[in-house]
This record gives sequence, C-alpha cells and structure tokens, in this order.
Amino acid sequence: MGEEEGAPTVAAAAESAPPHLLLICFPGQGHVNPMLRLAKRIAAKGLLVTFSSISRVGAMLAASVGVSAGGDGVPVGRGRVRFEFMDDEDPGPDLDDLLRHLAKDGPPAFAELLERQADAGRPVACVVVNPFMPWAVDVAADAGIPSAVLWVQSCAVFSLYYHHVHGLVEFPPEDDLDARFTLPGLPEMSVADVPSFLLPSNPYKLLVDAIIAQFHTIDRASWVLVNSFTELEPDVAAALPGVTPRPPELIPVGPLIEVDEQHDGDGDGAGSGAVRGDLMKAADDCVEWLDAQAPRSMVYASVGSVVRLNAEEVGEMAHGLASTGRPFLWVVRPDTRPLLPEGFLDSVAGRGTVVPWSPQDRVLAHPSIACFLTHCGWNSTLETIAAGVPVVAFPQWGDQCTDAKFLVEELRIGVRLRGPLRRDAVREAVDAAVAGPEADAMLANARRWSAAAREAVALGGSSDAHIQAFVDEVARRACVVPPSSEIPSPS
Repeated sequence: MGEEEGAPTVAAAAESAPPHLLLICFPGQGHVNPMLRLAKRIAAKGLLVTFSSISRVGAMLAASVGVSAGGDGVPVGRGRVRFEFMDDEDPGPDLDDLLRHLAKDGPPAFAELLERQADAGRPVACVVVNPFMPWAVDVAADAGIPSAVLWVQSCAVFSLYYHHVHGLVEFPPEDDLDARFTLPGLPEMSVADVPSFLLPSNPYKLLVDAIIAQFHTIDRASWVLVNSFTELEPDVAAALPGVTPRPPELIPVGPLIEVDEQHDGDGDGAGSGAVRGDLMKAADDCVEWLDAQAPRSMVYASVGSVVRLNAEEVGEMAHGLASTGRPFLWVVRPDTRPLLPEGFLDSVAGRGTVVPWSPQDRVLAHPSIACFLTHCGWNSTLETIAAGVPVVAFPQWGDQCTDAKFLVEELRIGVRLRGPLRRDAVREAVDAAVAGPEADAMLANARRWSAAAREAVALGGSSDAHIQAFVDEVARRACVVPPSSEIPSPS
C-alpha cells in the first residue's frame, strides 16, 4: 500500500532533521567546560547536540547556571544544545567511589540513555566521550553508533601517556631532578615535567587505570579530537605519526574557550552565554569591580576546582598577594575559605577581592588583568593563552607540571612559582611577571599567542575547519539511509 499523497517519506523526514550528536562527560569541572564548549561549537554548525553526564552534574548545572534537562534545549547558532543525564545514583564525593560507580553502573545507564534518544525520535548519530570513561566507546559500538574521543589535555601530554602506555619511554627516578629525557616532537624534559599520574608516587591508582584503559580502547573511536590548536603544538603533532605502534591521528579543535567572550569567529553565536558549564555559581559581580581598576593593574589568582592548599599554604598565598602592593582578585573555594588568616579579608578590603568562583574567561579577557597566578590546568592554560595574559605558574600535580614547563620555557609567557610556597616568593614572582626585566617580552609573546588562538577558532581557522570537517562527516554518515521503511542506528 502506498504512502498518502503529500506525506513525507521516512527518508525525507530523516534528511530534514539535523543529525543528533551526544556528548557523555566525566563529572569534573575540568571536563565539563571543554566538553560543553565543544557541544556549542558543533551545534553552531547545524547539529542537534545533547550534553550528558551523571545525574549529579545535572543537579549542579541546574543550581549554578539554571540548566534544564530534557526538552528541545536552547538555540546555539544554526543548531541546538540540550541536556539529558544518566539515571544513576549519586556515588558521593570520594574519587575512588566515583570511578568504581562509573565502571559498574555507567555502561548500562549510558546504554539506556542512548535507547531513550531513539525512542524519542532523535536517534544518536555519533557519541563523543572523554578520558576516564573508556567503556563509553564500547557501549556506543554495541549500539552501532560511531564515536569520537575528546582528549582534554595537550598533545604533548597525550604523547607522554601514549609512550608510557606502550612501553616506549622510561622516565628518570623521581629523586633525580637533574636527569633529562627526550621524545619525538617534545623539548628535553625532566621527571618534574612529567604528568604526576605516571609516576610511582601517584596516589590516584584508579584514575590512572581509567586513563590507561582509554588508550587501550582509543583505536575503536572513529575520531580523536584534542583541545589544542595546530599552531600551538606543531612539533609534537608532526612527530606522533612516526611513532610505532602508530597512534591515532589527533584532530585539534581548540582552544575550547567561550568564544563570545574572546572572539566569536564563527559568527554563529557558538559562545552563547545561555549555556555555561560552571558547576559552582560564579561571582559575576566581580567583573564590575574589575571595571573600576586601571588597565593591567590586577593580579588574578586561582588554583582551579580540585587543587587543595593546606592552611599554611593558604596563609602564605594570602600574605604574598597582599604584599605585592597591587589590587588582586583571588578565587578561594568554599572548602578553603575557613583557612584564610584571621582578619585577612578586612585588611585587604577595597584592594583585594576574594570570591568562591569566578567567570574566569571573562576575568582573563578584562583589560585590568596584568597576570594570572595559576595552577596550570589545561583549561586555565588555554584561557590565559587566548586572553594574552602572562602567568605565574604554580603547578601541583597531573598534567599541570607539563603545562607549566610549556608556558614558561617554550611559549615564554610567564615565570615559575616553586614550592614550598612562601609569601616572599609570591611577591617576587608577581613582580617578575608584571614589571621584571622580561615582563615586556612575556607580554608581547602572550599577545602573539592570543592572536594565534583567536585565528584558530575564527571562521576558516585551523580548528574551525577541523570541527566543520567532523560535522560534515557525521552528517554524511547519518544521511546514509537504506531503501526501506526502517532506519537503523547509524554505523
């Protein structure tokens, strides 16, 4: 029996709907930001994108930025971004408990989430996963859905992990800081420059197991996207194809920054402020305070969402910032605020502002900021590169150690602040970054890298072109409709 005249065919209906891409994100601030920013870049080019994670992330985004799960989502450029979260129980605050929960309960919850999309008439054409959840690639494959991995650290760190996992490098002993080693495309490095998760002293064993498992499954993904840009790491990108066994091609799609704050190169509204990834409510009014400050007068300090300073370190940081004689904005999370020295806030009133969380991309883009005292997490590293702000590098663990080396020694846009933390060292490092003999050169370098970062995400720039090619390939695969009345999951 033929179809009613004028009724759309199944194939025509499929072609009229944009392909649906689903991102499944590890529940950490350092993962949520780049994944959600990638979601917006992809949606801006015409796709329907669903951002997902565990249920706890949904509750935190609802409380901090008013995200609503379900429905059609919000318009971003030529597409839409919506939110839908896995139906799971909260595993609690312990990292090991979280990782066990994800390994045990994540696969069935994610499979059910994919089924819900198909039942709702929006079958998933492609899944994007990030490290620490290697099982997501297998779940997508079992559903006949192609997948991509978003590596949320640098190409250099990817290379270090890859060489380690495949037994291609032996790092020096941790107590031999003078020893050096080399890898293709990387500068000469010491053990202090190696991501601490790869060293014997690393206490986060389950975390490392998850990362290594990702490297063992990464070949099952159709694409490996990386939050970097071609111009930033050309040597390592060029060297990796010559490694045996050959690693997957890395596709730079960064810097994944809020482009409406830095530079909306696509013209699609990809940086829509209606969709932000802060798991803690940001003190947006601190930007108004910055408006009253002189250009390049402010020190901005933050150690991110995970690093914990002890009481002595918080005290040294507090007195060090106060002793610079410069106005400062300092992010002190609620769990750290009780460690502030007694009377400190009153003593710096009017000159120093302490906030629980900040809209960091907006802060760094503000003309009053002279330098950024940072833990050197990769998101913060890319945000300061994009903003053209020199750094005081204060890495603690993980990839921060590698990022600090590149910021200071390779990009030459900052100085190191080494532990144990002392107030005099804080003051001296800030002075060196803002007014020292190399300060003008560091600022000039920072501004050159800022221009390169903005060009990469501008329309037709290197990362924009990579995202467009990825979107085109996802759409091409999704539109291969068999001549039948049934449309299976794309493969």
